[in-house]
Amino acid sequence: MTVTATSVGASDPMPPRTTPSAWRKWRARLLPAGASALAGLLLYVSFPPRTLWWLALPAFAVLGWLLRGRSWKAGLGLGYLFGLGFLLPLLVWTGVEVGPGPWLALVVIEAVYVALVGAGITLVSRLPGWPVWAAALWIAGEAVRARVPFSGFPWGKIAFGQADGVFLPLAALGGTPVLGFAVVLCGFGLYEVVRLAVRARRTGSVHKAAAVVGVLSVAVPLAGAFAARALVSDKAESGTVTVAVIQGNVPRLGLDFNSQRRAVLDYHARETERLAAEVAAGRVERPDIVLWPENSSDIDPFANDDAREVVDRAAKAVGAPVSVGAVVSRDGKLLNEQILWDPVKGPVDTYDKRQIQPFGEYLPLRSLVGAINEEWTSMVRQDFSRGSEPGVFDRDGAAVGLVTCYEAAFDWAVRDTVTDGAKMISVPSNNATFGRSEMTYQQLAMSRVRAVEHSRAVTVPVTSGVSAVIMPDGRITQRTGMFVAGHLVQEVPLRTSQTPATRLGTLPEGLLVLLAAGGLGWGMAAAVRARRTVGK
Repeated sequence: MTVTATSVGASDPMPPRTTPSAWRKWRARLLPAGASALAGLLLYVSFPPRTLWWLALPAFAVLGWLLRGRSWKAGLGLGYLFGLGFLLPLLVWTGVEVGPGPWLALVVIEAVYVALVGAGITLVSRLPGWPVWAAALWIAGEAVRARVPFSGFPWGKIAFGQADGVFLPLAALGGTPVLGFAVVLCGFGLYEVVRLAVRARRTGSVHKAAAVVGVLSVAVPLAGAFAARALVSDKAESGTVTVAVIQGNVPRLGLDFNSQRRAVLDYHARETERLAAEVAAGRVERPDIVLWPENSSDIDPFANDDAREVVDRAAKAVGAPVSVGAVVSRDGKLLNEQILWDPVKGPVDTYDKRQIQPFGEYLPLRSLVGAINEEWTSMVRQDFSRGSEPGVFDRDGAAVGLVTCYEAAFDWAVRDTVTDGAKMISVPSNNATFGRSEMTYQQLAMSRVRAVEHSRAVTVPVTSGVSAVIMPDGRITQRTGMFVAGHLVQEVPLRTSQTPATRLGTLPEGLLVLLAAGGLGWGMAAAVRARRTVGK
């Protein structure tokens, strides 16, 4: 028997080899994708509780580098990855108690808006002055995201990451849209300056018009922020008021705190009585008004005599009206209500929360959500109803505007308390549901931006922290820790003048949206002409 020696596997086909050209193609796809996600992550790092606000500029510079000159399809994908890199870590708190499903679903949907903006930026990136059009497109995307679906979700506006930044005074000029526009424009302008400098070094020539646009895109926002500092003032215009912020704490973290409603009420009453003892001892000044947080009395004090007695006793002890956050049933409706409780007259005024939270205070698409997961429907057994009027509690001329928790993210909900006569603002909140997550610090930064935007002192009473007193220039003068009981007492200025942002309302945002639409139309027309020219 003759055995013929053959190479093992000689008849098998050779394994495919990756050619250098194939590797270059994969690298050309993977590197921009990774860079886009990392740039989004860099933008997240610029947000509170960190004070690295300036990282937003290189984040947008990298995004500009990735999108400029690409196809709209590439812009769609890269924009989506940028949105995921930014929003996945920013909104992780939404899944703290309900699991990753709602968190991931929210991010997947919200990132679509960023993807569409990315596609739009590629279309305007070939236009003269492209950083301006691109920055306007970003703000237009934020404007849409703040309105749809389910009345919108403005969390993650660029302005809310700038509470410690040099651009903050621009909030007083044109609100969060102008503040955000300046930051994004500066980031894109930074990339344009670097791009032109590199090009000049290689070719020895400079495109003067593009260079001017690049430099101005960086210089104008910075100069505007410096000039807008004149709009920021802590001076009292209508006297002062001594406010007390009560943080009673909760028995436990997470959603379970709701099962201890009476304990939460007792904790806030007890802390108010501690304050009363300090007032009686002369250690602190008697407040003109005491501010409790949202959900400090989830037992309806109108329907429950025991809860009414607890609140009434606390108000009488401190000798000042108390703004109580309560859950109230009235005329078949469930309301998230602030009640002004006078120590002599009892309840004298109310404010019903108007911007209620989808999937938290009411359940859109209830039947569909129930089909997916019955546990989610059990968390929101009855939908809250919306209030219809802005809330201003006036105590001897000290008009306090009420903006309950989630409402602080919405421009209109804060502004109309000021146009309705508020001389200071209170943002009663309940963050116990979200544990020790970054949500508390993100929301606190919003209140700081609102203070500058409308030139009003802002108090933030929170069930479990962080509670704070914020001056009209955005400075935090007092704050508590998290998951501790405490109180803050401070004299704050009352202001009556309105900033340009307050007077202009939605006009700056509307103009930026029109600017974005104009740039997008121009960019699309230019792309069509370019394809026709190539076809010829």
